[in-house]
Amino acid sequence: MYYVYLLKCKELGTKIFYIGCSSDLRKRIGQHKNNEVKTTKGREPKLIYYEAFNNKYLAYEREKGLKSSGSVYNALLRRLKIK
Repeated sequence: MYYVYLLKCKELGTKIFYIGCSSDLRKRIGQHKNNEVKTTKGREPKLIYYEAFNNKYLAYEREKGLKSSGSVYNALLRRLKIK
């Protein structure tokens, strides 16, 4: 399985969410929480959402779509009632 996930981080500037992709979600979240990932280090990341995919290509396409399209990203936040 491959996972696309959304973390909420302690705010530093304007970016408070982190979008990532991994084949081992538990391990990757552990790395974030243990400050092993530069972009979330010291920001107290919390997993708030994830999607599972059987196909690596589909997972990476979803991650890319969330990162590159503001409307897709904002639709997800609205669906989660975050924004």
